[in-house]
Amino acid sequence: MTTAPLGGSNTAPVRGRSTRQRAAVAAALDEVDEFRSAQELHDMLKHRGDSVGLTTVYRTLQSLADAGEVDVLRTSDGESVYRRCSSGDHHHHLVCRVCGKAVEVEGPAVEKWAESIAAAHGYVNVAHTVEIFGTCAPCANPGAS
Repeated sequence: MTTAPLGGSNTAPVRGRSTRQRAAVAAALDEVDEFRSAQELHDMLKHRGDSVGLTTVYRTLQSLADAGEVDVLRTSDGESVYRRCSSGDHHHHLVCRVCGKAVEVEGPAVEKWAESIAAAHGYVNVAHTVEIFGTCAPCANPGAS
């Protein structure tokens, strides 16, 4: 699995028209600690009895991502996965390939490197995304306590 965790206890508002379906998607994100695909969130909502269309799930996730309220990663097979941001600050992720656990990390060296490379080539208004994938300690050593 190439995804990760999220956390959050407060349901953040969703940009756009406020509807029961959009609130259900936002609440589902608050209940999970791992990155989840739109399909996984849709299945989760369906199993708990919420009638929310898959298109609505995708649109809601996109509006949350645009608002900076969810983190988005691409898995190795190109699928986008989402989780609630636990910090509003710019950050990167260290993601377990096995269980999907993610840790938000700051990367001052990455920030300086990106600025330096951009400046050396005359670029301005530069943004970047850095995700680091590996295996967390519990998955690497399943027998250890």
